[in-house]
Amino acid sequence: MSEKYNFRTVEKKWQSFWDENGLFAAHDHQDNKYYVLEMLPYPSGRLHMGHVRNYTIGDVLARYKKTSGYNVLHPIGWDAFGLPAENAAIERKSHPAHWTYENIKAMKAQLKSLGFSYDWKREIATCDPEYYVHEQKMFLDFLKVGLAYRKESTVNWDPVEHTVLANEQVVDGRGWRSGALVKKKKLSQWFLRITDFAEDLLSGIDELVGWPEKVRTMQRNWIGKSYGAEVEFKTKDNTLSISVFTTCPHTLFGASFLVIAAEHPVAQGLKGRKDVREFIEECSRLGTSEKALETVEKKGIDTGIRVVSPFEPTREIPVYIANYVVADYGTGAVFGCPAHDQRDFEFAQKYNLPIRQVVQPLVAEETNLTQEAFTGDGTMIHSDFLNDLLVEEAKKKAIERIESLNLGKGITTYRLRDWGVSRQRYWGCPIPIVYCNDCGIVPVPESDLPIRLPEDVSFDKPGNPLDHHPTWSKTICPKCQKPARRETDTLDTFFESSWYFFRYCSPKALSAFEKSVVDDWCPVDQYIGGVEHAVLHLLYARFFSRALRHCGYTTVREPFKALMTQGMVCHETYKTKEGKWVAPDDIHKKGSKAFHLKTQEEIVVGPSEKMSKSKKNVVDPEHIIQEYGADVARLFVMSDSPPEKDLDWSDAGLQGVWRYLNRLWQFVKEAGQREEKVLVLDDMTPIFQNAYRLTHKTIRWVTEDFEHYHFNKAIARLRELSNALFALEPKNDFEKDVVWFSAKILCQLLAPIAPHFAEEAWCTLNGKEVKTISEFGWPRANPSLIEDDHMTLAIQVNGKLRGEITLSKEASEAEIEKQACALEGVQRHLEGRSPKKIIIVKNRIVNVVV
Repeated sequence: MSEKYNFRTVEKKWQSFWDENGLFAAHDHQDNKYYVLEMLPYPSGRLHMGHVRNYTIGDVLARYKKTSGYNVLHPIGWDAFGLPAENAAIERKSHPAHWTYENIKAMKAQLKSLGFSYDWKREIATCDPEYYVHEQKMFLDFLKVGLAYRKESTVNWDPVEHTVLANEQVVDGRGWRSGALVKKKKLSQWFLRITDFAEDLLSGIDELVGWPEKVRTMQRNWIGKSYGAEVEFKTKDNTLSISVFTTCPHTLFGASFLVIAAEHPVAQGLKGRKDVREFIEECSRLGTSEKALETVEKKGIDTGIRVVSPFEPTREIPVYIANYVVADYGTGAVFGCPAHDQRDFEFAQKYNLPIRQVVQPLVAEETNLTQEAFTGDGTMIHSDFLNDLLVEEAKKKAIERIESLNLGKGITTYRLRDWGVSRQRYWGCPIPIVYCNDCGIVPVPESDLPIRLPEDVSFDKPGNPLDHHPTWSKTICPKCQKPARRETDTLDTFFESSWYFFRYCSPKALSAFEKSVVDDWCPVDQYIGGVEHAVLHLLYARFFSRALRHCGYTTVREPFKALMTQGMVCHETYKTKEGKWVAPDDIHKKGSKAFHLKTQEEIVVGPSEKMSKSKKNVVDPEHIIQEYGADVARLFVMSDSPPEKDLDWSDAGLQGVWRYLNRLWQFVKEAGQREEKVLVLDDMTPIFQNAYRLTHKTIRWVTEDFEHYHFNKAIARLRELSNALFALEPKNDFEKDVVWFSAKILCQLLAPIAPHFAEEAWCTLNGKEVKTISEFGWPRANPSLIEDDHMTLAIQVNGKLRGEITLSKEASEAEIEKQACALEGVQRHLEGRSPKKIIIVKNRIVNVVV
């Protein structure tokens, strides 16, 4: 019986060897650098298959670049602050630090078991004071140059948890954890002035040619540059003026109402009215995001105020307080043109307001303004001096008229808003600020950094534990030496993940990082992570690079040269007939049907969806590694789909990879250890010539596939080469040398994906005295052997495939017919007869008709 590949022994052996010999340590200030980075993980305690796929993509690239002669930086760390640690503290009566570091320990072991080529000496954890001391200094430097400031802003406030909630944490108007009705509340918070870089962030997107177009578009839309006008709407007696920002000044003739946010000063001034007060209270229970306000049912209340339409002094329009106006976008007030804006249309329909069409479609098409707004391009109608103009020209003319009448001005605005970084949490970086009754806001002196979190905290009360701590917030003012109070808010965790890639470059530096080292390594050559980070994390990181550059930390403007957004790992879902989710481990299949292992009840098989605990369709990577080994897991997650596409999990596919590696191991054992020989093509028989040529062609193909991240194609080519080599039957030493050479190349090409197997196979073929495969260079194809001077033709008999032949492109039709008829599959059907006809399709097919 053939010996099975012993992955347990092999993988432990090579992981220890790589670790002990520091094979993947990066070297500063050397040429030919390549910095590959996967987004740092949150230490939740366990890896999932999405992690495995993400980090395998990065590792394959890192190993390929290293063997191609690059000085590779491939680091890892932990995005270790955040709310889940506080939740664990409440649920498990465990300190967040203890929970976090235990999880890091467990996940580090899992990552090491997968054989990833990280430079572990550069490992960081963002909850370590040695890390966050530097971002406290950054905050102070931002404060010095005006990039950090404090202001009052409207937030989502959970009255039970006594904390601010992100928009994503407000579900149906309630706190995601407490279930309490959320309120809008004014709160003083710290902000970073990202809007100072809005234009630079926008124009820089054009330079990010290595990013997916989808992500670049998302960032453009998030920054949201728009040119329009700020227009004054006044009452007839000029006692009140409401400023409105609009990107559609050409539709002013279609204005039939004006709406203001509940937080607008005019609305707040009417809170003496009970109906206004109740409506504002209702609005306070909505989220603060544009997305939340776009989807809400449009409601409003008439203020009783009437303002004059700017271009029509005799026409007055009503002013409403509305629930769909964003308070901090533009001026918090907009005019409604229901004929040409769907939100305004819905509002006008609800309150029976006029719908005045002022744009006519460019081509004759039916517009039904009783059903929906017309939002397309067109020419102006019913608009006095704008009539017959195209929309873009009408916008310019409208702004000119607004400015000439001193009713406003043309301005450029951005959807992007300053980044609020205050969080009412314990497990985050303390903000280095002191509040003094005499001196006001006082920065903590740099010599007093880091401001450390207290360890003796309690989570038995709602709200921020730092507020409840008996002594931590009590301090002395650095200026006047009188009693003062520390800032108890901590920084948004996106702060940590906006600069960690710089820290990896010099993780032991006493400063945040060494400028010269960062300027050598950065930007990151290839960044890898999920598309869900397309806006916030990636935009904040781009802002941070600019802000740190502004403060003299670095010369790097763009942090990531290229970006890959990997797809999700998906699995079929299973439910009982009562609708309860069932885990894949509790299922056995018979054909297309599925049954519960214990009850034998037939289970409803659902579509393949992203793996999630709630749907129980997760596969535990640890189980796969224990059952099949790390290389099988790595090879499978890279096999079936391009990295940017979703991957459908398949147990059959996993077992197929396991069988393939075992067959390949037997092949390597049979090839044995030999010495390198000079191989001459003309000395080979045709079948070995073909194998030798295919080996060199595979080098070229796989190299090109790796360069373009077509890893699944590369694996398909390696399987094709493997099958060709498995079919060989070498009869002498020379033919065995050809097989040995091809086996060696196959191992080199497979090494980035299945490194443990490749190392062991390499030793089996070469002996222990040679360099390891990780230290050996990437193979190079012989150009003379990859020229397509040969062709492979499919041979059919009566239209059915019976085999194939490879021969020179210069072969005559007579030679082609001779070799085709000599094929065993054809001879069997000819039965000694001559073919009736032979049809040759050039360079493709030979069809023998019998």
